[in-house]
Amino acid sequence: MTTNAQAALIDSLNGLLADTFALYIKTKNFHWHVRGRQFHDLHLLFDTQATEIFALTDLIAERVRKQGGTTLTSPSAIAAKTQIKAQDDTGLDAMAMVKELAEDNDTYIAKIREVKAAAEEFGDNATSGIADDWTDQAEQRAWFLREILA
Repeated sequence: MTTNAQAALIDSLNGLLADTFALYIKTKNFHWHVRGRQFHDLHLLFDTQATEIFALTDLIAERVRKQGGTTLTSPSAIAAKTQIKAQDDTGLDAMAMVKELAEDNDTYIAKIREVKAAAEEFGDNATSGIADDWTDQAEQRAWFLREILA
């Protein structure tokens, strides 16, 4: 039987999973479409960040399953739960891409903190602890992006 705290944690993790997929796709999109004087550096940075983000998907989904929940099952399920706004403009300026990804990583950090709070409410020390690692990774991504804008 699932408690309210457990259900809240599962829901929060699925929201983070949706945000992870959405942030991965957006970062990869920008990797494919960036151009301009900083093309080489941004192309490589976006690819590195996308790879790091994608690696989290399985870890987050497994946390959902370990709590007895089910994960997101389709692109529409991801779209319904994500807080990361879509960006379909392939002609976006490189610095606009950097700014948008920095802001998206800040949104992502806030979502991780929600997961951590839900994990602590439920008493899931493992998820709470790993959320700190996820936060550190996202803070580093956001920092790198903000430094480009400085």
